[in-house]
Amino acid sequence: MTNADAETLEGKTLSVYSYMVKEGKPVGPREVMRAINLSSPSVAYWHLQKLETSRLLQKNQYGEYIVKEKVSVTGHLWIGKNLVPRLMCYALFFLGVVGTEMVIIASQYFLLKETPSLDLVYLAVTNVVATTLFLGEGLLMRRKNKTAQRANKDTCDPTK
Repeated sequence: MTNADAETLEGKTLSVYSYMVKEGKPVGPREVMRAINLSSPSVAYWHLQKLETSRLLQKNQYGEYIVKEKVSVTGHLWIGKNLVPRLMCYALFFLGVVGTEMVIIASQYFLLKETPSLDLVYLAVTNVVATTLFLGEGLLMRRKNKTAQRANKDTCDPTK
C-alpha cells in the first residue's frame, strides 16, 4: 500500500473499511450505509469505490464488495477484526503496570506493615503520568477521527 493509499484511510472511509473487515463477507452499499450511519447509499458507494480504487476492496459479480487486502492503518492496531488506536493499547499496558505496582505497594503497607520504598512510589507516579498521557492522546485521536468523520460526511456527500 502506498502513502497515497494510506491517506485514503481516514474519517468515514476508515469506518467503512473497518466495518468491511469486521463483516468478513460481501456487503453492498445499503448495508454499509445502515451500519456506518451514512446519509445515503450513494455516499456509501462513493467510499466503497474509493477503497476499490485503492485496491483494498474487490467488487464481485453481484455488485457487492469484499475486503481484498487487510492493511495496517497508521496509528492503529488490528486486534482480531477490531481496529484499536495504538495509543489506547499503550495506555492499557501502563494501566496494568500501575495496577501491579499498586498491589505491591498495598501489600507492603497493609500485609508487611512496612512503608513502601520511595523508589517504588516514584515509579508508580511516573507510570500513572504515562498512562494518563497515552489515554488522553488516544482519546484526542479518537475525537479527531470522529470530527473528521462528521466533516467528511458533509463534504463527501455527492447528493449535496
